[in-house]
Amino acid sequence: MCSTRSPIRACGWGSVHVLAWLGCTALAIVAWRAALGAGARPEAHVAPWRIALARLRRNRAGAVALGVVVTLALVAALAPWLAPHSPIEQLGAAATELPPSLAHPFGTDFAGRDVLSRTLYGARISLSIALLAILLASTVGTLYGAIAGYYGGRLDELMMRGIDAALSIPRILLLIAVLALWGEVPMLALVLLLGLTGWFGVSRLVRAEVLALREQDMVLAARALGARDREILRRHILPNVISPVVVAATLGIAQVIILEAGLSYLGIGVRPPTASWGNMIQDGSGQLASVWWVSLFPGLAIVITVLAFNILGDALRDAVDPRQVDG
Repeated sequence: MCSTRSPIRACGWGSVHVLAWLGCTALAIVAWRAALGAGARPEAHVAPWRIALARLRRNRAGAVALGVVVTLALVAALAPWLAPHSPIEQLGAAATELPPSLAHPFGTDFAGRDVLSRTLYGARISLSIALLAILLASTVGTLYGAIAGYYGGRLDELMMRGIDAALSIPRILLLIAVLALWGEVPMLALVLLLGLTGWFGVSRLVRAEVLALREQDMVLAARALGARDREILRRHILPNVISPVVVAATLGIAQVIILEAGLSYLGIGVRPPTASWGNMIQDGSGQLASVWWVSLFPGLAIVITVLAFNILGDALRDAVDPRQVDG
């Protein structure tokens, strides 16, 4: 059973996972409050990020999606307090495969575990893995693409051919092969695998942005004044490629959630008894006609989460588009 004295560390949660959902919650709340506080009609002198947040606020679908993401982050953060039971607690033979009721709103599974509690804790797993994997992928992809685009020439050509070779290998098949051969994979290793196989598209996006930025007047002036390449990249180029990277990362979170759920469903991702939306669906897949609630509720959680992140990503893409005209 999970410890009630230390709910943050309940069920084997380490400091990496705690930092992940705390960071996700903090960033989501800051973005949401900033969007609500932005003016309805930004003026020309307002900072670009304020203009983007104002556009996001006026996008109703994007604002609702952001609210859903904030809610999911809070649910993941507060799972030890919201869950009525431990996600691995077996309530006894009399409590197996109970349908949804007041005592168990999402019912119980074949082992007598509360499905609502496991769904809440599954949100922590899915969001933490997705957030950490995307942070890793975005960091590696941004650095790789920035170096390739800034220096160009043979180095750029060599680095891009490496990306082409990596993209020729189907990601899902590579992950299945590695995880199947590895056996039981620790959570950190799963994050590393998902992150280190998902940065190729980000690197190409950043490279394209850097190729356009490196010939602009601000970069040419900095180079003429004797600024080092590292300083030019840090102060003049990387800040201008953050917006498309954030949009790509938001859309990437949804992809990683689906990928992790699929791997867990196959039994090579997050392993039982740890609660994951993917392995919860697998638990009820053999009895969908009679014990439908075991798979239904984690499946709905995946659909809602992925849809929210996809809508939010599209709204962010429109908000940061410099061609967007405010009416």
